[in-house]
Amino acid sequence: MDYDSFLEALNPDAMLVKPGSKVNLKDFDSGFTGGFNKKAAKKNLQHCIGEMASCQNVLYAQNTYALLLIFQAMDAAGKDSTIKHVMSGINPQGCHVVSFKQPSSEELDHDYLWRASKALPERGKIGVFNRSYYEEVLIVRVHPEILNNQQLPDNVRGKHLWQQRFEDINNFEKYLTNNGILVMKFFLNVSKEEQKQRFLKRINRPDKNWKFSVSDAEERSHWDDYQAAYEDALTHTSTDWAPWYVIPADHKWFMRMTVANFIRQKLKSLDLAYPELEEHHLERLQEAKIILESEE
Repeated sequence: MDYDSFLEALNPDAMLVKPGSKVNLKDFDSGFTGGFNKKAAKKNLQHCIGEMASCQNVLYAQNTYALLLIFQAMDAAGKDSTIKHVMSGINPQGCHVVSFKQPSSEELDHDYLWRASKALPERGKIGVFNRSYYEEVLIVRVHPEILNNQQLPDNVRGKHLWQQRFEDINNFEKYLTNNGILVMKFFLNVSKEEQKQRFLKRINRPDKNWKFSVSDAEERSHWDDYQAAYEDALTHTSTDWAPWYVIPADHKWFMRMTVANFIRQKLKSLDLAYPELEEHHLERLQEAKIILESEE
C-alpha cells in the first residue's frame, strides 16, 4: 500500500471536526485503530518522519511558510510523547516547542494571546504548542475563579465572554494563516478509563512518579466539565483555515502514526521548493568553485 492510500485508510474525515458542526466527543472513538497493528504503525511513523524531515529542509530554505502545531488534551493523553516521537527526525534548528503553563505576573499584565504571539514560529520553521491559548476557554472555563487574576474590565466578564474569546481565537488564526503561518490543531482524545490506568502506572512505577501530581487526580473529578468545555471549543473554533482533528489516544502507537500522517500530508500539500538563484549568483558560484579548486 502506498502511503497516500495508507492515510486514506485511516479515515481522516472521521477525525476532522467539520466547521459549523456541533461536537459530541462520544461520537469519536478514543480506542479506534482502523485495523492497523503496532508493527505496521511504527513502520509508517518512521516513513512519515523521514518525509517530514525532507519537507522541513525545503520549508527552512524557502523561508516563506511557517507551520504551527497545537496539541490539547486531558492529562495523560500523551501530548509529550507524541511531540517527542513525531518530531524526532526534524532538524532542531528548524523546530521550536513551547509548553504553556500557569501565566506569569508579566503575562497576566497583557492580553491572553500575548504570550502565544511571542512564541510563534518564524518563517521556515515548525512551531509546536504543548497546550496553548485554548487553555483560556478550557481550564479557565472549568475554574472561572482564574479570571480574578486576569485583571479584566467588569464589562468584559459577562456571559458573552466565551463566545467573544472563540471569535478572538478564530480571527487570530485567520490572521496567522493570511500571513503564511499555517495552523494545525490536534485534540488527543483519551478515555476516562485509559487516563485512570495511566495515572496508576505513574503512581506504581518509581521512574514515573515525577509525572504525577495530586492535582492531576483532583482535576479528574472535573472530567465532565472539561469534556463539555472541549466540545464547545471544538464546535466554535474548527474553521476552514484552522480545523481541529480529534485523534484517538487510547493507543499511543496509533495516535503518533496518525498525527505524523496529518502533518506529512500538510507539508506535502505546500508549494515548497528550494530558492532559485539569479544568473549573476550562479556565475559567482562558479567563480568561487574555480578559486577553491585552484588551491593547493
